[in-house]
Amino acid sequence: MDFIKNKLSLVPNEPGCYLMKNEVGTIIYVGKAKKLKNRLSSYFRGTHTGKTAKLVSEIRDFEYIIVSSETESLILEINLIKKYDPKYNILLRDDKSYPYIEFTNEKAPRLKIVRNLSRKKNKNARLFGPYPNVTAARSTVNLINRLYPLRKCETYPKKPCLFYHIHECLGYCVYDVPEHKIQKMENDIIKFLKGDDKIITDKIKEEMNAASANLNFEKALELKNLLENIEITLVKQKVEVSDLVDRDVFGYYVDKGYLSIQVFFIRGAKIVGRKSDIFPMIDTLENEFLRYIVSFYDKHALLPKEVLIPNIVDVNILEEIYSSSFKIPQKGEKKKIVDMAIDNAKNAMEEKFELIKKDEARTIDANESLREILHLKQLHRIELFDNSNLFGSYNVSGMVVFKEGKPSKNDYRKFKITLDKNDDYGTMKEVIYRRYFRVLMDNLERPDLIIVDGAKGQMNIAREVLQELGMNIPVVGLKKDDKHSTNALLAFDPIIEIEIDKRSNLFYLLERMQDEVHNFTISYHRKLRSKGSIESLLDSIEGIGDKRKKLLLKKYHTINKIKEANIEELKEILPENVSIKLKEFLNQVSD
Repeated sequence: MDFIKNKLSLVPNEPGCYLMKNEVGTIIYVGKAKKLKNRLSSYFRGTHTGKTAKLVSEIRDFEYIIVSSETESLILEINLIKKYDPKYNILLRDDKSYPYIEFTNEKAPRLKIVRNLSRKKNKNARLFGPYPNVTAARSTVNLINRLYPLRKCETYPKKPCLFYHIHECLGYCVYDVPEHKIQKMENDIIKFLKGDDKIITDKIKEEMNAASANLNFEKALELKNLLENIEITLVKQKVEVSDLVDRDVFGYYVDKGYLSIQVFFIRGAKIVGRKSDIFPMIDTLENEFLRYIVSFYDKHALLPKEVLIPNIVDVNILEEIYSSSFKIPQKGEKKKIVDMAIDNAKNAMEEKFELIKKDEARTIDANESLREILHLKQLHRIELFDNSNLFGSYNVSGMVVFKEGKPSKNDYRKFKITLDKNDDYGTMKEVIYRRYFRVLMDNLERPDLIIVDGAKGQMNIAREVLQELGMNIPVVGLKKDDKHSTNALLAFDPIIEIEIDKRSNLFYLLERMQDEVHNFTISYHRKLRSKGSIESLLDSIEGIGDKRKKLLLKKYHTINKIKEANIEELKEILPENVSIKLKEFLNQVSD
């Protein structure tokens, strides 16, 4: 600690970012501070609890970068977190982007669900949302498409499709639809998507009355139920604001070292959805909250006109980064909405806190038990391997990664083995060499432990390869009983069996890991096997060479989809006579 103390004495009290490192030099946490010296010193004085205590116990060194303003430090912090992916930073990295509804800017417009707005090049796109519940977004699109005869096809077909014949499309592919008719629909739909539900509900009432007048009571009842569902939903979602401005509202609650954040998406005076997150705090409340907002809008690129937040951060920093207006309401209807978000954050914390504690007991505590049993200094990252083959064909391996006892799916890897025979040892030798040669060459993060789904022979092969590469990474194996269930851990040198209590959280964790790597590998094996069977069948047809085979596989993927295609569709890739041969052959195969 003398090294740390000496280094701290040289740190200035300027704004900037700091990077905490462990004993092997890996960056484990990135933070920002208004005054670097004060913030860094706070980690090394007094007592800490929870995640902060665990972080401090691993810090062996730090770096810092001085910047000219708090805004610069916030932007730099987010970029450094993206670059180094530190294990103690929470960036909601497994979070999916929310869907939006796009009303396309085409001569014959369409409604569709879109994601990945940051990649969207069309700045004039008409986007509405977000919809945290993709089912709600699809239901909205289906409702509008049912009531308005919009274009449904991605590309124009040569003749009117089913939607035209059931009066849900105007046949834009063959008929010249008057522009004023399209414009009227556009105006109605945009008003509805902006929150004016009267247009849609009036249209449903009109159709319901028409159905009733024509004695079509079944359709009238269906429309009546639809209208009631819409009205119930809209009443529940309505908030007391006097305008139709699109806004997001943030609320928070802190308890027992955890931060609960609730976000409301208000569009047209209605809550169209909400998002809730709960995670352990390491930094100050202000920094955690700011980081959350920036990472949130980094994931969801479309900002509303206004964002309401509690009085814990400097809105000027956010407004320097984003074009939206960030406000801290002090009274009135907007303050009530922020208070409502705060109440929901508190309720979410109270409801989920017990689940969080149980989850930690089954993952983090189990991970810590494994570390203690194996006498390891740290156990953050575990890489597990499994092999799969069918009589020497389609020989594959899979690698899954667990961090702090939880799967890290972005780090999973698949390996197509070059060996064409059933050789478990040869397969293990190849996959371990390929993986860790790449780790060495590209300076990738090394695991603290490797688990092979096999017995002593495969463990020894893996250890030999690592020794050849000059890498000192512990390797253990999982032993199975007659029922193919994990019953012991194989570890140390010489190898010994370590019995695991089947009622323990550690056993649950090891079993989960084993199932995860096995299912991941088998899934890859089946995919290759399926693709191989398709290729074999296609090789049987005269006139289908490598180029045409690749085009068919790219478009249809499976035999069933090729069988479902008609001759006209197949002719886009194959000559007519070859298309006919292929259809006849596939029909014979299925008979």
